[in-house]
Amino acid sequence: MPAIALPMKTLHITAMAVPLAGWTLHTTVLRRRLVRAQHDLVRAQHDLVRAQHDPLTGTWRREAFTARARRIIERHPDQTLLVLADADHFKRLNDHHGHAAGDTALAAIGRRLTEWAGPTGVAGRLGGDEFAALARIEPRHQELRLDHLARLMARPVPYADGTLPLAVSVGAATPAAIGSGDLPALMRAADTAMYEGKHTGLVVQAGPVHADTPSVNGRRSGRPGTAVRGRPA
Repeated sequence: MPAIALPMKTLHITAMAVPLAGWTLHTTVLRRRLVRAQHDLVRAQHDLVRAQHDPLTGTWRREAFTARARRIIERHPDQTLLVLADADHFKRLNDHHGHAAGDTALAAIGRRLTEWAGPTGVAGRLGGDEFAALARIEPRHQELRLDHLARLMARPVPYADGTLPLAVSVGAATPAAIGSGDLPALMRAADTAMYEGKHTGLVVQAGPVHADTPSVNGRRSGRPGTAVRGRPA
């Protein structure tokens, strides 16, 4: 049987279709690999963020908080307001209501500080029942925002079929008030001011004298946990 001659146009189309099909398959494979790589990158970023957060309170861990707080101070020193917060009678709360209640109280403190700091600020857990938060607030509004924080921290915490009492001591410091934008100096001043108002429910604002208090790890010397260098208080 004689061979059937294909039209030249058909041969050209067939010859072009083979490499085009190959390129289509290659492009599809590359696109899938790119999508998978993007998903892996997003997942890795989420894992990194989770690792930098305290799982109980949702606040940043100490190192992550410090890095973010320093950036805010460098960029907005005139709007920086730092607070240190410490739960009052926390051991008593644990002893009377159980550790689950204590965890609930700590989680509430973390949420409230995060809410107070807002999206342009940062809140962190320094260790145990000790927290810090840094917010960007215009100086003329800072006193009002501190009053709001005091009321926020005094609210009872919903728990089981009732509520838990919550008392938190808070000290505040600004670069303008203590004459320094150094984060350890701000933390030292806020920590000292906080202990002046311990158990009063008032937010004590630091002045220059509070920044001169000897400290370890940015916390008042003599504070529980500060005796061991390198360990957060």
